[in-house]
Amino acid sequence: MKLKKQVTVCGAAIFCVAVFSLYLMLDRVQHDPARHQNGGNFPRSQISVLQNRIEQLEQLLEENHEIISHIKDSVLELTANAESPPALMPYHTANGSWAVLPEPRPSFFSVSPQDCQFALGGRGQKPELQMLAVSEDLPFDNVEGGVWRQGFDISYSPNDWDAEDLQVFVVPHSHNDPGWIKTFDKYYMEQTQHILNSMVSKLQEDPRRRFLWAEVSFFAKWWDNISAQKKAAVRRLVGNGQLEIATGGWVMPDEANSHYFALIDQLIEGHQWLERNLGATPRSGWAVDPFGHSSTMPYLLRRANLTSMLIQRVHYAIKKHFAATHSLEFMWRQMWDPDFSTDIFCHMMPFYSYDVPHTCGPDPKICCQFDFKRLPGGRINCPWKVPPRAITEANVADRAALLLDQYRKKSRLFRSNVLLVPLGDDFRYDKPQEWDAQFFNYQRLFDFLNSKPELHVQAQFGTLSEYFDALYKRTGVEPGARPPGFPVLSGDFFSYADREDHYWTGYYTSRPFYKSLDRVLEAHLRGAEVLYSLAVAHARRSGLAGQYPLSDFALLTEARRTLGLFQHHDAITGTAKEAVVVDYGVRLLRSLVSLKQVIINAAHYLVLGDKETYEFDPGTPFFQMDDSRLSHDALPERTVIELDSSPRFVVLFNPLEQERLSVVSLLVNSPRVRVLSEEGQPLSVQISAHWSSATNMVPDVYQVSVPIRLPALGLSTLQLQPDLDGPYTVPSSIRVYLNGVKLSVPRQTAFPLRVMDSSTSDFAISNHYMQVWFSGLTGLLKSIRRVDEEQEQQIDMKLLIYGTRTSKDKSGAYLFLPDSEAKPYVPKNSPVLRVTEGPFFSEVAAYYEHFHQVIRLYNLPGVEGLSLDMAILVDIRDYVNKELALRIHTDIDSQGTFFTDLNGFQVQPRRYLKKLPLQANFYPMPVMAYIQDAQRRLTLYTAQALGVSSLGDGQLEVILDRRLMQDDNRGLGQGLKDNKVTCNRFRLLLERRTMSREVQDERSTSYPSLLSHLTSMYLNMPPLALPVAKKQVTSSTLRSFHPLTSPLPCDFHLLNLRTIPAEDTLPSADAALILHRKGFDCGLEAKNLGFNCTTSQGKLALGSLFRGLDVVFLQPTSLTLLYPLASPSNSTDIFLEPMEIGTFRLRLG
Repeated sequence: MKLKKQVTVCGAAIFCVAVFSLYLMLDRVQHDPARHQNGGNFPRSQISVLQNRIEQLEQLLEENHEIISHIKDSVLELTANAESPPALMPYHTANGSWAVLPEPRPSFFSVSPQDCQFALGGRGQKPELQMLAVSEDLPFDNVEGGVWRQGFDISYSPNDWDAEDLQVFVVPHSHNDPGWIKTFDKYYMEQTQHILNSMVSKLQEDPRRRFLWAEVSFFAKWWDNISAQKKAAVRRLVGNGQLEIATGGWVMPDEANSHYFALIDQLIEGHQWLERNLGATPRSGWAVDPFGHSSTMPYLLRRANLTSMLIQRVHYAIKKHFAATHSLEFMWRQMWDPDFSTDIFCHMMPFYSYDVPHTCGPDPKICCQFDFKRLPGGRINCPWKVPPRAITEANVADRAALLLDQYRKKSRLFRSNVLLVPLGDDFRYDKPQEWDAQFFNYQRLFDFLNSKPELHVQAQFGTLSEYFDALYKRTGVEPGARPPGFPVLSGDFFSYADREDHYWTGYYTSRPFYKSLDRVLEAHLRGAEVLYSLAVAHARRSGLAGQYPLSDFALLTEARRTLGLFQHHDAITGTAKEAVVVDYGVRLLRSLVSLKQVIINAAHYLVLGDKETYEFDPGTPFFQMDDSRLSHDALPERTVIELDSSPRFVVLFNPLEQERLSVVSLLVNSPRVRVLSEEGQPLSVQISAHWSSATNMVPDVYQVSVPIRLPALGLSTLQLQPDLDGPYTVPSSIRVYLNGVKLSVPRQTAFPLRVMDSSTSDFAISNHYMQVWFSGLTGLLKSIRRVDEEQEQQIDMKLLIYGTRTSKDKSGAYLFLPDSEAKPYVPKNSPVLRVTEGPFFSEVAAYYEHFHQVIRLYNLPGVEGLSLDMAILVDIRDYVNKELALRIHTDIDSQGTFFTDLNGFQVQPRRYLKKLPLQANFYPMPVMAYIQDAQRRLTLYTAQALGVSSLGDGQLEVILDRRLMQDDNRGLGQGLKDNKVTCNRFRLLLERRTMSREVQDERSTSYPSLLSHLTSMYLNMPPLALPVAKKQVTSSTLRSFHPLTSPLPCDFHLLNLRTIPAEDTLPSADAALILHRKGFDCGLEAKNLGFNCTTSQGKLALGSLFRGLDVVFLQPTSLTLLYPLASPSNSTDIFLEPMEIGTFRLRLG
């Protein structure tokens, strides 16, 4: 009682102070002469003065609203802490639904008004070329263009170069796919090593020769197998400019399905390797084969300090338009950039392909005659039936004239008189004879051309950067600066078509099982990086680094390279041969298991109360793994915790930089379980059955679900004990609707279970925020009604089937060529429905022949309870040429506009274009897609990259899986017939717009809300549950680990804390701290959301961020750490602009 009185007095005092402050403000309004002057425009009547004062008082009240709100929250917090029990205690309401008492702590949402300005836009100039507008304006008419079939006839006058010679750079290159038709290792053994070995000898024969390489994964493997003498020769070739490593990533990544964490990670891995082994720093980007291009890549390359880049696979109609308007070279700018700091110079190749027939000029029949690998007698020839001829003194004049005509025509498409001519193709230059044929014949042509001043041409071998340098010099600007008159472009280049209506939109979904496994590996890699870096820093500080397994760094390095390898544009895309997919899968699983080991070892050290007792024993790990997979193509099986007389402990890892309140579900072998917090307080739990099918419970396995607050990036401990039924353990109630299916459901005594033949009427599950309605016939979602609104929001889900064409061209791994609009999925039998209800979550499971859908609603305050959790288990292994799609239909007036993310980094507005075929309107969705109108926004979040569209107003549609029996004639030579049982995971969030502004305007940017960003991260970074393996552990042995003194501002994302290598397998004392400040829209509801969130105008004090560790060294660097951006400073305060990613070299001690 005494405490209650104190709380009451304290609360009353605070309230009195607040009221008295307002009274003084009112008094100040009446007597402040400055305010009287401000009000001098009003009439001097009593009424107007009173009106003026009322308005000023309203303004003051508005300003102080937040203060009063915080005072109220503080009083509530004091009261709650004094009165409430330690657990979230559920109870039944009068209408029979579950309610959970509010947590004994209020939430606050404090966003600075300055931080809201960013998303409103309006800063900076509008670029001349906005890709959304270009696509809306272009006719996409595919008119026959002569020898350049997708273009037009190009004419020129021989006098066009009288004032300035044409300068031609021929760039020999070999495009090496790290897995496609053959596995990575097989390509290396049979082709790549021979290419690189020949390169060393052939480039040394003549200093005029050049070669371009991009894939560091292959280069690193080769490097490990060559002599010191050869390594020295390679360093010389790089140093003298004969060999250029372009882009410098581990691979040439896919730009549609890859997540920005993985894109950055493979770029860092490549750049760090190049710096350590070659002393090389890439200057130019080279992306000739990704199937469409994302605007995330130019941002990342620019922040890595590259100044120029090249792209190739762009829709043929856009290439033609850009060629006609001399826009093939442009400054590529991010849509949000007000000060042009993201600009990077970009060259778009104009023709069909990057092979030799399509790079010297517009006529492939002529260009093919200058691919000297195709000389008569070789294994390949020219499809146009005119073979190349070796260059001799007798024919050099004629052959040079023919080639120069192509060079001149191609140069007419560009603004400068510097011309780029790539000379290569897939796995070229793998035999010494090809090196000789290309280099000798071209050198003869160059020597002839260069000896004729009247031709006004200078031709030579060059690297990509030599081309760009010459262009900058000719246009009179510094490298990377905008040449006068060159256009500025923003937007992206999806979706890609290479001819006719052949849109490469199938690969957005192809092989979704591995797209999902990719993201699981990514989440584990990030978690392992952070925990490893923190554990090593703490071990060093305690003088225990000698006992810590630094060998784990080799496992981290291998996992980085595995994830990097899978970002390759034939890996994550699902466009490799079946045997190659298996090879990728085995690598992914091996690295996943290794990362779980790294996490276990780091967590073991960090949760020990007495670090002196730490002992690394690889034979007997301290933790069990949270789950395991029997093979690379199997779904995970969660670990069952065996309860007996002694308590079992579980350590929970929260990979988010925010504190989170989540429901953690564990599997145990008894329904009678008691769960205690670290302090020994009993926690309320929900017990459920563990189901192996629609109606089969797994015997002796139960799911215990506990709501728990987890520290940011921290580790918490739980204790599990066998227990008789206590007040804190609540069983779920279950209803099963058999819908005519004759199945026997075992009646478990542990749970109230009702079995019914059918559900004729719709039914609902609900939580504190919403009521969610389902169809009684289908078990699929129908609508959502918020508790504070009368009206329901229609959100109708349907499954659909796409077929493929009967004509010659059919859908395959790359292409989506549907036969018509989608048809409804018609099940053979009615679905079995299962409804589970309980205090912390309720869910509806619908079991169909080809998919099982589970929609779960958490009954928690905050992020977890504001959205629907969806899992769809898909099995279409008996389909023939069909694709399964999920369509969500709402009454949102989206007006043909929808929004998809690019690489999880930014959001790109899209328009449904009726003039294009259905398949052209699909786009990649790595993380989210949304539709909106003036009142609402509906966002679908995904845990795996899939293809998405909005084919009608109020609709979102996702392709879940595709099974196709034939090749689509893009070189793979196989269909998609190796489908796996795949679990696609989603979240669905409905938000209200509170700031009234027209949302369907010509704005080229859009941003998620802060709640939306967090919802996506909750989905993609679930807590990891690690059961302690040793049973003799006591609660005093373990202590929760809180690495941060406070959570990060909620618009900051800690992308990585990545230990930097000293050598390939040994760690240094430094780490790369990579932070991303997210852009967000404040115009969506942010009141009473039930979670804590503050922003800080981009400021972050790193010096005091890490609990128990000092920041010994801090230096801002370029994205991949190759360039310091400032000298190391004593100040540890940093600042990031919205949307920016900042990398810092950090040493903790």
